[in-house]
Amino acid sequence: MSGAFLAGVVAGYGIAVPVGAIGVLIVGLSARTSLRVGAAAGLGAATADGIYALIAVAGGAAVAAMIAPVAVPLRWVGAVVLLALAAWTARGAFRAGAGDIPGVRSTTPLRAYLGVLGLTLLNPATVIYFAALVLGSGGAGGGVWFVVGAFLASASWQLLIAGGGSLVGRVLTGQRGRLITALTSSLVIAVLAVRLLTT
Repeated sequence: MSGAFLAGVVAGYGIAVPVGAIGVLIVGLSARTSLRVGAAAGLGAATADGIYALIAVAGGAAVAAMIAPVAVPLRWVGAVVLLALAAWTARGAFRAGAGDIPGVRSTTPLRAYLGVLGLTLLNPATVIYFAALVLGSGGAGGGVWFVVGAFLASASWQLLIAGGGSLVGRVLTGQRGRLITALTSSLVIAVLAVRLLTT
């Protein structure tokens, strides 16, 4: 049990720690809204990691082989969604009015959770990563504990990122601060979306 759990923890941190578009999105949401919204978004990403770890434990190489043919189209869909999100965030940052970014006040924890869960599930490389780890360690012995470890590791990292975004948000609470964080988030998400297509 403990060996599978620790392997899951290591795998969960391995997939979660490199900050990509989802990490930037979580930080941006947390900075511009609230820690509750950012934490919900982070848990959406962790849930997707847990789902993919479960799929890898259950299906291993067969699932990875099934996903491989659609990996490129899924990457394109993910990049398009991220570019649309970056454009929407930037457009909102420039909107005139009371200084609020449209959609930010109406972003609920549930919407953030479901949105980031959906975006994270568009990354088929995650299930391939987990499948390779499961197969490389000699199979899915203690599979449930592997999944639990991967989920908890990913969740702890995503919550740390959300907390960091919330701290940044407290420093940048004025209209100019929200504009800067929204534009920075948009730019980084757009760059990462383009990188998704070129790697």
